[in-house]
Amino acid sequence: MTSRFATSRPLSARPVAVAFDVLVWTVQVLLATYFVYSASLLFGDGLAGKFTEIGVGQWLRYLTGVLELAGAIGLVVPFLSGLAALGLAGVMAGAVGTELFLLENGDAFLPALLGGLALAIAVVRRKTVRTALTRAGLVKS
Repeated sequence: MTSRFATSRPLSARPVAVAFDVLVWTVQVLLATYFVYSASLLFGDGLAGKFTEIGVGQWLRYLTGVLELAGAIGLVVPFLSGLAALGLAGVMAGAVGTELFLLENGDAFLPALLGGLALAIAVVRRKTVRTALTRAGLVKS
């Protein structure tokens, strides 16, 4: 039995697969755009008060900005997209925890939403994660 997602057929014969791939890439580009915007906010002074309230210093603000910017770039590089999404999901998990447990008036909705979307991208792009880890010698093929 042949899968309707078989890659040996031309793209015009696989409209569902093509539409799904376009949807996933659209979400990746939108996420990347948001994370570039978020990183720009983190490098400015607008969020300094929030990181002062967290109490670990401003270095965490800059680290978060660098991680978000690197993840945004990785999301639009096909080979790195799954690994970047996985990393951003981890950053957002930390943001959810911070919003819930360290900030007095924290709102965890946006980081939870972004983290969920990043995790969904990581699951869809899991083959790229495995390939990247195999090429780095961290996983046997």
